[in-house]
Amino acid sequence: MAKDAFARRLGIELIEMKEGYARATMKVTPELLNGAGVTHGSAVFGLADLVFAAASNSHGPVALGLNVNIHYLKATTSGALLTGIAREENQTRKTGLYRLEVTDEKGDLVALAEGLAYRPGSGK
Repeated sequence: MAKDAFARRLGIELIEMKEGYARATMKVTPELLNGAGVTHGSAVFGLADLVFAAASNSHGPVALGLNVNIHYLKATTSGALLTGIAREENQTRKTGLYRLEVTDEKGDLVALAEGLAYRPGSGK
């Protein structure tokens, strides 16, 4: 995760990572707003994607995202502190299914997503 230049650019900080789980935060800055003055969907997605990558790669073998499905539920603005959490829901020899949540500083759900990861080199 230390090599993830895009996550660094967004200001994402990985707080916790253990097998099948990851948590990170991102402070919304004016540069992360869209034309309507709310947090750009790609910034929210970037936070969800980073925790997805961390949780799915926590088992050792490289995991690559096959699909991510996201629902934006609440708009946020500059100054918001967003937290992304990924939890593994299911793991097979080659795939992993993850629930991704992005919340604001009040604990309100900002986005809910599901990610499917593929582990091409996994012998599990």
